[in-house]
Amino acid sequence: MAPPAFPPAHPPAYIAFEGPEGCGKSTQARLLAETIGAVLTRETGGTPIGARLRDILHDVTVIDLDTRAEALMIAADRAQHMATVVRPALDAGRHVVSDRSVFSTLAYQGYGRQLSLEEVRSVNDWALRGTWPSLVVLLDVPADVIARRMASRDLDRFEREGNGFHERVTAGFHDMARHDRSRWEVVDAMAPIDEVAAAVRAIVEDRLGL
Repeated sequence: MAPPAFPPAHPPAYIAFEGPEGCGKSTQARLLAETIGAVLTRETGGTPIGARLRDILHDVTVIDLDTRAEALMIAADRAQHMATVVRPALDAGRHVVSDRSVFSTLAYQGYGRQLSLEEVRSVNDWALRGTWPSLVVLLDVPADVIARRMASRDLDRFEREGNGFHERVTAGFHDMARHDRSRWEVVDAMAPIDEVAAAVRAIVEDRLGL
């Protein structure tokens, strides 16, 4: 007789890190994934096909990409990512931690490019098959600190956008966080890396029991 099947101690979680360029998302996503044994991924470019789309999206020589085409390319990356990385991991009982998610598209293409938020949301809900992150950690860093950090980088196509664009993006992240407190947590990312990681870890434990 087969032993009885028991549900996992904790349902698999889909956690996303969000924030402006240079806020420390990649570092904190990696640290959390290592701590909880999660699949670490990113958007855009979290799959081989997505990496090819990302090359176009971030290429500074691409100067005539229509904003709707840009949004649809990112949605295509997301659909592939969901089908081949996120959903298989969740179905296998693995937690997923992602450096950026659908909420970056709402911030960048919705608030930043000023496309219809409802249209962007609808297209991406279809691409996601309804699977949205269960927890979003917004890393908050002052604009002047971000500017200093970006000054030393070789900037990509999005990073080269003007101040107005990046101000709208950051405002968009905070607007979404304010209106969806059951999903979002805002973390002051100005502390040392290990202290930020500890704050994130406490949130994950409190929210998800992990």
